[in-house]
Amino acid sequence: MADVKLVDLKKSYGTVDIIKGVSLDIRHGEFVVFVGPSGCGKSTLLRMISGLEEITGGDLYIDGARVNDEQPRERGIAMVFQSYAIFPHMTVRENIGFGLTLAGTPKAEKERAVGEAARVLQMEHLLDRKPSQLSGGQRQRVAIGRSIVRKPKVFLFDEPLSNLDAALRVDMRMEIGKLHKDLEATMIYVTHDQVEAMTLADKIVVLRAGEVMQVGSPLELYHNPANQFVAGFLGSPKMNFLDVEVKEARDGGVVVASPALEPVSIPRAIGAFRSGGRAVLGVRPQFLHPGEGADRGHLHGRVSLVERLGTETVVNVDLTAGGRVVVALDGDRPFDLGAELLVGFEPSKAHLFEAA
Repeated sequence: MADVKLVDLKKSYGTVDIIKGVSLDIRHGEFVVFVGPSGCGKSTLLRMISGLEEITGGDLYIDGARVNDEQPRERGIAMVFQSYAIFPHMTVRENIGFGLTLAGTPKAEKERAVGEAARVLQMEHLLDRKPSQLSGGQRQRVAIGRSIVRKPKVFLFDEPLSNLDAALRVDMRMEIGKLHKDLEATMIYVTHDQVEAMTLADKIVVLRAGEVMQVGSPLELYHNPANQFVAGFLGSPKMNFLDVEVKEARDGGVVVASPALEPVSIPRAIGAFRSGGRAVLGVRPQFLHPGEGADRGHLHGRVSLVERLGTETVVNVDLTAGGRVVVALDGDRPFDLGAELLVGFEPSKAHLFEAA
């Protein structure tokens, strides 16, 4: 295990800045997930840590040592890629032990390391098979096993589940989480899938255009987003956003309203607000419910789409004054298309962001 420390890390291609000064502390044994939209720089940042991308500025420390100028093999890291990158002509045993073979590791030591990796990954019965005889999930486990035998200080994962179907993704996600607990290893994981991030991470780093938007535990980011981007990125269905006018800004809450929303005081307001100004109200679909309530904010509209998923019903509501909100309700709920619907929310569950 090892600490990883990024100090104002930067990456540029000519005049184009890709990573714009990222500072981050990753402790021994943490599972840290980089998330963000395509092109935000998360894979580039991971490759900078691995040594596959040159660092333009700043400092990178692994286990207390500055490694900016060290080759990937000297950094004590192992990387698992999106593609399995295993040799089709080799058996599982040979693939897992390939790095040790190149390093000239004695045969007995190599066999012991391969056997231990296979045991951890529950692959002992597959060691003599060729990759063509394996499922996608099994091939990915071979790639992970090849990393385990090297006993790295840090594991790096670059969207390792992207090539798997939905069922295998769930299985492999559970296996990677179990692997982290078994090895007590430092792991850095890149994904665009927020479910992977929320279920695997001790700490999530949300990136946008090469900059860190927020760092924190999954539930901290979900319940207390630092800005509108983080609020909209995490959560499914995504958070509803409504343009509103600030009627009054006071201690304990900001009163807002819009043609679709009756005046309501929002206690969780991020930013500076003034009367007459504009703001953005955010409410998660899970916190919108049909019906009235004296202490609730209310939105009027008509049902435009109903998705009945068995354990959840997702309702799209076209607001009378324009715009749309999505409501996510537990269980199977029948709604008629075109029916009028009043939905409300508890102000304490809503967020208010500056319009800019």
